[in-house]
Amino acid sequence: EQFSTFDGEDHECALWLLLKRSQSEDKEVRLQAVQDLANNSHWHDYQYGTVAQTCDQRTAIGLARSKDIDLRFFLPPPPLPKIKNDYPLEDELRLLLVSLPQAGLDPCVQYFTSLALRESSQTLAAQRGGLWCFGGNGLPYCETLSKIPSETVELFYLQALVQHSKVSSNCDKIEAKGGLQLLQRIYQLRKDSAKIQRNIIRIIGNMALDERLHSSIVRAGWVSVLAEVMKSPHVIQSSHASRALANLDRDTVKEKYPDGVYILHPQYRSSQPVRADVLFVHGLLGAAFKTWRQQDIDRSLDKKASEGEEDYSQCWPKTWLASDCPALRIISVEYDTHLSDWKAKCPVEAHRKSIAYRSNELLEKLRAAGIGDRPLVWVSHSMGGLLVKKMLVDASKNPEMDKIVNNTRGIIFYSVPHHGSQLAEYSINARYLLFPSVEVKELSKDSPALKELNDDFLSFAKGKKFSVLSFAETLPTHIGSMIKLHVVPVESANLGIGDIIPVDVNHLNICKPKKKDAFLYQRTLKFIQDVLAQEL
Repeated sequence: EQFSTFDGEDHECALWLLLKRSQSEDKEVRLQAVQDLANNSHWHDYQYGTVAQTCDQRTAIGLARSKDIDLRFFLPPPPLPKIKNDYPLEDELRLLLVSLPQAGLDPCVQYFTSLALRESSQTLAAQRGGLWCFGGNGLPYCETLSKIPSETVELFYLQALVQHSKVSSNCDKIEAKGGLQLLQRIYQLRKDSAKIQRNIIRIIGNMALDERLHSSIVRAGWVSVLAEVMKSPHVIQSSHASRALANLDRDTVKEKYPDGVYILHPQYRSSQPVRADVLFVHGLLGAAFKTWRQQDIDRSLDKKASEGEEDYSQCWPKTWLASDCPALRIISVEYDTHLSDWKAKCPVEAHRKSIAYRSNELLEKLRAAGIGDRPLVWVSHSMGGLLVKKMLVDASKNPEMDKIVNNTRGIIFYSVPHHGSQLAEYSINARYLLFPSVEVKELSKDSPALKELNDDFLSFAKGKKFSVLSFAETLPTHIGSMIKLHVVPVESANLGIGDIIPVDVNHLNICKPKKKDAFLYQRTLKFIQDVLAQEL
């Protein structure tokens, strides 16, 4: 009725009406309006511009989390300011790092940050503007940082900044010092480096855990960037973006996703209610995505492989499991194995990599992400399974974590060394390839720590209502060109409760099904569907 005197066409009225509703006090009205805006493919070009200019922050975030959204709904990031003083960008990154307090950081990160800053300031003084110029002369690797893996300098700084962004008081400082704008500038200039962009989005995702920073994140132009990255065909890029957007979307997401906790499904707003959670925990040198890919195709053997490549899954929980069980929330966690190449040379540290330390750290993150609020299945590979056992034993002793224990319906173990691994007895060199540090001691055959953990878990599991399924590898794994090793023998993969199924694959492929109709995936799917039958 308000538009009866409005001189415009119907679709004009419709647009303004939806924009008005998208700012309604009534949440249902708001959400419906955003959905209607997103689903209408008949807007004119200038109308997308109108929405981009006039919608509020909440609506922009809602649109970015809508499936197949048109990117014209978003304002591009603000133009990059002219660089003052001709500072190269990594100088600015360096100044930002120097200004952040070191308190509360992992001691290894402190050590390496100070090392990098010290080394780089000497070199910068010696070769002003020469070595690490962001410009067109390519990015030479930082030879001077010879004590550090050969990453380019700004990637090194960004990794240090990722660690800072895990400390909420440091997020405030990053924001106050113009870090959001600086990161946007680096992001726009480094379109060629997926790794740099991923680290930056990881920092934004960490800062988005603090609702007070949301408007600054939106103002710095991150919503349009995240909406675009959500469309990336690379699971790892899109999942970093979907985590950041989920942390920004306080209208439909009540959980928060801390650093290293990735939501694989649903990544968009959806009317489908989530009935249960499935949680993937990788092994020692694994990662949240690469561990759970389809088995690599050997082109030389398989002529059909190249034809089937279109359907190849970079992450089967996200593609196969999500389509077979759309009512699940599927989460994959990553813990800090990426520091292993530093940690080996880091003088301070030992306790931090033990299973006990990781268990506590991960439990806190999982509670923040709402794990335990619904029925839950754990899926783990190799050492990840030891971590799952430790987390459940620890949770059972902590009344605040009761929900996680009581809602656990099932656990899948892929080649988990419940009774140790032969790797630990191997020569130092071979072992280093797979187990960089402290955990090796915990993994040697019949180690007291492993035995204690297994006894604790078995007594905890008595009388509990969850099911257990274990898969065991029967083939040796090639380590380098010289060594063939049965990493986890069948007897070590046998927990002592639940079913155990030997499979003719090696240690790395036990969690990588060959294809969707392969036994490994189908048996995994059946287990999940059986233990969650009520919910699904």
